[in-house]
Amino acid sequence: MTHDHDLELRPTPAQTAAALNPPPGRIGGDLVVETLAGLGATTVFGLPGQHALGMFDALGRSSMRYIGLRVENNAGFAADAYGRVTGEAAPLLLSTGPGALTSLAALQEAAAASAPVLAISSQVPTAGLGGGRHGYLHELPDQAASFRGVVKSVHTARTQSQIPSAIAEAWKSALTAPHGPVWVEIPQDVLLAPTELPVVTAPEALPDDLVPRPELTALAAHLLSSSSRPVIIAGGGVVRADASGKLRALAERLSAPVVTTFGGKGAFPWNHPLSLQSWLEDRHTTDFLEDADVLLVVGSGLGELSSNYHTFKPRGRVIQIEADLGKLESNHPALGIHADARLALQALLETVEEREDATAPDRVHEVLTQVHARIEAQDLTLEQAVLASVRRALPATSPSFWDMTILSYWAWSAFDPRGANTMHSAQGAGGLGYGFPAALGAAAADPSRPVLAVSGDGGALYSIAELATARQYDLPVTWLIVDDGGYGILREYMTDAFGRPTATELTRPDYAALAESFGVPGVRTTPESLESDLAKALASPGPSVVVLPAVLRMFAPTHLG
Repeated sequence: MTHDHDLELRPTPAQTAAALNPPPGRIGGDLVVETLAGLGATTVFGLPGQHALGMFDALGRSSMRYIGLRVENNAGFAADAYGRVTGEAAPLLLSTGPGALTSLAALQEAAAASAPVLAISSQVPTAGLGGGRHGYLHELPDQAASFRGVVKSVHTARTQSQIPSAIAEAWKSALTAPHGPVWVEIPQDVLLAPTELPVVTAPEALPDDLVPRPELTALAAHLLSSSSRPVIIAGGGVVRADASGKLRALAERLSAPVVTTFGGKGAFPWNHPLSLQSWLEDRHTTDFLEDADVLLVVGSGLGELSSNYHTFKPRGRVIQIEADLGKLESNHPALGIHADARLALQALLETVEEREDATAPDRVHEVLTQVHARIEAQDLTLEQAVLASVRRALPATSPSFWDMTILSYWAWSAFDPRGANTMHSAQGAGGLGYGFPAALGAAAADPSRPVLAVSGDGGALYSIAELATARQYDLPVTWLIVDDGGYGILREYMTDAFGRPTATELTRPDYAALAESFGVPGVRTTPESLESDLAKALASPGPSVVVLPAVLRMFAPTHLG
């Protein structure tokens, strides 16, 4: 008896002929590139190195677009952003040892933000694997061990026949919720050796669905339907799952106010009557959340920043929907639902009963009024004006990428992203240097719209070399550098804690002149002319730099008692 699936597994005559007559001149690196193309990848990021040349040689024979950055960590940030804005796994090609290790901070950010990055690294020749000290260039006793605590999964291909399966398995891992970075490594000799293996065609690597358990969503729907003061916290999981529409529908059906975490910016419309926006580092918001009798947390682990530095103590029933099992109920007891945010929200929409609460918009307005009154009492006119100028200058559909700098900390709470999946920052892992190379990755994904990067002068120095990348590929990124002569937020922290700052002051270049030396237009601006200068730069083709010399201050924290 013949089954349909048996016929599907049987190669066609054309496939058989292609397998028996592979094109000449191929090496192991071609198997890497063919597998990526078969999986649907069109753009790769990276940096060549001696052990990885087999991959790059094969790349030159393919139709794949290559975006080469100047530092591996920056290439990782670019791949991270590409993965965030497209939802695809972004290939990142790296070399052995120092090249691979330099990408670690970027992969940590991708892991924290659930960005799908497919990192493929070379390894020392096969004879050098196993932990012995053979003295190969770039040799590590166990290179993969450096990545196991950072990425979702680690995959090693020791022979050419293992390459397609290892990459396909990694691709599936990267795109199964929660998304994240994965690591593949292949020895140098395997990449360089001629191959007679067939051309890789269409590897199977569909991500698994993370479906909620129906008895849990039924209970959650009952709790929400019968609650008197439901509130929703929407995290980055909503954005990654492309579930903002379902979130809005559920909030409106429940008349439930919604606050977004910093990673969940844009998951809910900023000016919606039920929107508490994202003022999570404010005691008024914290008090409001604590007063909820049922709190639905979607796609957030309620970590340090999302819980007002762990001062948030919910008094009501907590329902937590989270794809990352490590985050589920890790900070607060909850009805934990291990699921993709989109699938879980759909299940709730199908079972929850509509409830009306005409007072909800008024209660939201009261909280926001209290928050704004607190900010207005702190003489922070400059900071608010600068952020407002950025918002007015940036086109509504343009994405923005924010480094770890004071203006970004303001933006986490106060910036209206005007859409889901348009505002991104490095607040997941909190490392410097993210903004500009990430913006380059987003521009590579969609060069039809300008992209904004925001950095301080300290963070800018991490990625200044990528001005060459921006110019080489003519990417439409405008880089706003707020120059305060040092690590501004650390200056504030140290002054508050110790009475004086140490190691925070920086000698820095003339950033506008430096940009010009790369062939990138640069302009110095003022708070008064920022909006017009920024708008002009964003409207101009190709890369540009706008430098704002200004010392900005943070609003006072509310978590210190």
